[in-house]
Amino acid sequence: MTSEELTAKRRAERQQFKQDRAKAIQAAFAEAEVAFETEGRVVKVALSGPSIPSAATWKPSESPNPPSIPNQSTTSQDADHPVDEEEPSLEDMEHLQLTLAEAWFLLWTMDCLTILDAQTLEPMSIQQIWSAFQSIHLNPMLLLDSKSQPSPKLQLHFDNPFLIHYVAYHHYRSLGWVVKGGIKFCVDYLLYKRGPVFSHAEFAIVLCPVYEDEDDKTTSPFELQNTSPFSWSWLSTINRVNATLQKTLILTYITIPAKSRISPDVLSSPACLSYYSIQEVVIRRFIPARMRD
Repeated sequence: MTSEELTAKRRAERQQFKQDRAKAIQAAFAEAEVAFETEGRVVKVALSGPSIPSAATWKPSESPNPPSIPNQSTTSQDADHPVDEEEPSLEDMEHLQLTLAEAWFLLWTMDCLTILDAQTLEPMSIQQIWSAFQSIHLNPMLLLDSKSQPSPKLQLHFDNPFLIHYVAYHHYRSLGWVVKGGIKFCVDYLLYKRGPVFSHAEFAIVLCPVYEDEDDKTTSPFELQNTSPFSWSWLSTINRVNATLQKTLILTYITIPAKSRISPDVLSSPACLSYYSIQEVVIRRFIPARMRD
């Protein structure tokens, strides 16, 4: 069963328990009234006991839809112990959200995703999606020419954040890892063997872009993180956070091709991804008391 089905089952069982308990309490009050009218003795109704179901001992009946509680006149004793009303049905507001890297992987590699144009609601081509994903990170003013009209040719860059993140995402997905966002632990990605539902992440990934040509960094319209040498205090903080949570920190260095060596025209197709290279450095926190032997 999926988690949604388990949640719906527990909600139905909780509702049935409330109905059974309310019905048992009403029956106990009815017996007390009959004893008072026929025998003249006052019976104090106990809200716990063998006849009143409790959350620890109650078990759901086989009937998927238990009968509802009949409407009866409210007595003074009923007012002291009101019957729980039926819980209103909750609308499921959860929906799937994909990052650009996840969406492009499902579209280009798995061929199991269709993206519609927001204006025409028509399926977009791979070329249109490829250009749209790269233009998201560009300054809107750069997409306009001098006459404030959309530029016919999109200026593409090798250090586009979408390309940097997708290169790393595709690299680890192709190795069989389940890749998820790691902003909760101050990293870019988390690597799972089977997914967050089955186990915790074993590795935390920090992306470190490296320019093949340093001149490309000065002319770039992007301000990529971790392109400059980071301080030891920052590295120690990130490493300690993830080591405490039993995650191994990995610095993933992504080499950005130089414009002087490769023409930017190759960025018009996903074939440009073959020009990127990845190197990994594993960071482990040294604990003298544990690593002495």
